[in-house]
Amino acid sequence: MIITNKVLSRRTLLRGFGTSLALPFLDSMAPAIAAPARAGAKPPVRMAFLYVPNGVIMKDWTPKSEGAGYELTKTLQPLAAHRDRFLVLSGLDQYNGQSLGDGAGDHARAGASWLTGVHPKKTQGADIHAGISADQVAAKEIGKATTLPSLELGLEDNRMVGGCDSGYSCAYSNTVSWASPTTPLPPEINPRAVFERLFGDGETTDPAARAQLARQDRSILDFIRADAARLSTGLGAGDRRKLSEYLDAVREIEVRIQKIEKQDPNAVALPALDRPAGIPPTFEEHINLMFDLMTIAFQADLTRVITLMIGREGGNRTYRNIGVPDAHHGLSHHFNDAAKIDRLQKIDQHHVTQLASFLGKLQAAKDGDGTLLDHSMIMYGSSLSDGNRHEHLDLPAILAGGGAGRIHGGRHVRYKKGTPMTNLFLSMLDTAGVQPEKIGDSTGKIEHLSNL
Repeated sequence: MIITNKVLSRRTLLRGFGTSLALPFLDSMAPAIAAPARAGAKPPVRMAFLYVPNGVIMKDWTPKSEGAGYELTKTLQPLAAHRDRFLVLSGLDQYNGQSLGDGAGDHARAGASWLTGVHPKKTQGADIHAGISADQVAAKEIGKATTLPSLELGLEDNRMVGGCDSGYSCAYSNTVSWASPTTPLPPEINPRAVFERLFGDGETTDPAARAQLARQDRSILDFIRADAARLSTGLGAGDRRKLSEYLDAVREIEVRIQKIEKQDPNAVALPALDRPAGIPPTFEEHINLMFDLMTIAFQADLTRVITLMIGREGGNRTYRNIGVPDAHHGLSHHFNDAAKIDRLQKIDQHHVTQLASFLGKLQAAKDGDGTLLDHSMIMYGSSLSDGNRHEHLDLPAILAGGGAGRIHGGRHVRYKKGTPMTNLFLSMLDTAGVQPEKIGDSTGKIEHLSNL
């Protein structure tokens, strides 16, 4: 690596013809006068919360033993290559997802309580009320340093209004992210819109302007090519390679989105009729593209907080690619039918397979003196355990990533009965340098995220 006196601002942008593109973390963004100064410039900690709906088959999820010697279960087997990079956490509850006298509506309460730890008000009207979610507590602090305080993403249409679950507003099922007790943040499901928010003209909501942008044949990289070339001449060999790889990744995502938008809608059997342009025809393509966007958003430090709803509570997606034509929510009410339980386990394992892919992307992305996975915390789980009985106790939870050296994986940790899930979120926020007094029903930070 060539050491020069050139120091780039962390907020440096490539610009051209009104277009701008954020840069990944380069060595030149740390003081280059001496090695100690460079070593002191630590990449930021990122956080992602990935939600799966309708519960899981817990007997195929939960390891039988605890500690480092546990055996991966059938559902968790796709994570074998990342075994040392994640923790399986058992015994965590979301008490406020339970009825508490409000009767039916567990799916709505599950979505609304997962990151808030608050029992939502039962209403189908405009007077919804839950609590601020852990991701937004983080965004209010660490989001000050990035272009976007947070990103809220999803994979299923969330435009339903009115009541969705036994007297509960659809707002509770549509998102897991709440900016305030009365302000749910709907997730964006269209990768094209996410891409434009990250790299294009994200300031306007004018449909005509967005349509014109979508019709442009030229890549945004064409507009900033000259600026990139000028910047590259002043960088060391390592930074030039990082910059080239980063721009190649941006180009690849652009091309994939453009190809999807040009598909003949009559040539592909879409899982739903009403699909906005830019959404891939299969679940696997959709989630993989979202993971690419999440990875590059972290890499460019455009945001450090992301939520992704892999599905919405009560959602009825089918998974024909893995031989499960049944609607997910309907199948979750299996009434102990062995064949249905087997098909549900296939869905659970398929979701975990996608998680493994995301962890692989983060591990492959260099970040400072490590990788994005080293400097991230990826929370994966649900606010339901047994979907058949609508259980909100002993929830499925995985915490992946190194948390900048403060989280050590490779273990199954079981917490004592009654430990709130929000205690985990307090610990995650503390790792990211955010220290709220509490989140929802939290009672304090949890232990054993580090084995040191």
